[in-house]
Amino acid sequence: PGSTQACAYAQGQIQSSSALRDDMIQNVSLPQLRSQSSSARTNSKGKRFPNPKIRTHAISILDGDYSDFDEDAIEEPAFPDSDYDDGWEIAPPKEDEMDEDVLRRQREEEKALREQMEDDAKRKRWMENAKPPVREQEIDERGRSYGRGGRKTSTARVWIQPGQGVLTVNRREFLDFFPRESDRELILSPFVATKTSGKFDVFVAVEGGGVTGKAGAIRHGIARALEKYNPDYRPPMKRLGFMTRDARMVERKKIGLKKARKAPQWVRR
Repeated sequence: PGSTQACAYAQGQIQSSSALRDDMIQNVSLPQLRSQSSSARTNSKGKRFPNPKIRTHAISILDGDYSDFDEDAIEEPAFPDSDYDDGWEIAPPKEDEMDEDVLRRQREEEKALREQMEDDAKRKRWMENAKPPVREQEIDERGRSYGRGGRKTSTARVWIQPGQGVLTVNRREFLDFFPRESDRELILSPFVATKTSGKFDVFVAVEGGGVTGKAGAIRHGIARALEKYNPDYRPPMKRLGFMTRDARMVERKKIGLKKARKAPQWVRR
C-alpha cells in the first residue's frame, strides 16, 4: 500500500508540473521569451522557461516556420524506387575541375571494369563451347547408317541397317574372313556394349593392313555407324574407347642400328 501511494503521489506531481509549465508558456509570448536573458527566464519558484534558441530536438517546435506547409502536397517516399523521378539532375563534374588523384582513381576503376567485362564474356564463351554438341540421327533413303573406321594402315567403310545380325566383309562370310576368335570378339564388342547384338545387318568394305588392323578398323567403323543410327548409343561406347581412333603405328625402320628397329644398349661412359 505504501508503494502504491508513492506512485500515485509521483504521478500527480508530474501532471501538476507539466500543467504549470504549459500555463507559463501560454501566458508569456514568444518575443518576450526571446528578449529575456537566460537568468531572467525563470519563474518565482526558480524554474526556468525553455530557451527557444537551444535546439534540443531535430525540429524546434517554437522556432519552426510552417507557413509553407501544404497538406495536399505529395509526400516523397522514404525509400524511393528506381522509377521515382524527383526532377533533380546531378551533372557530373568536369575533368578540368577534378583532382588528379580522383581522375587517376576513376581511370583505374574504368580499366578494372573493362577487364571484368572481358573476363565475363570470355567465361561465357568457354561455357558455351564446353557444352556437348547436339547429335542428330543420320539415316539414308535406304534406312542405313554409315561409319568410317581406321586402325594402323587399314581403312573400313561400314553400313548398318536393322536386320537379323548378318555380317558381311568384302562380300565374304564373317567367319571365313576372320578365323581367330579374338578378332571376332573385337569386331562385335560395340554391339555388346550397346546391347544390340543380332539387331543389325552389317556390310563392310575394308582394305589395307593385316588381319588385326582390319579388325580394329571395322570395330571403329561399326561404333561410328551405331552412333549415327542412334546418338544414345554413344555414351557406353565412349566409356570403353570405341569412338577413339587408335593412333598407334609401327615404328619406322632406321639405318645404323643392329636391326631395323633394334638399337644397341645405351652406355653413359
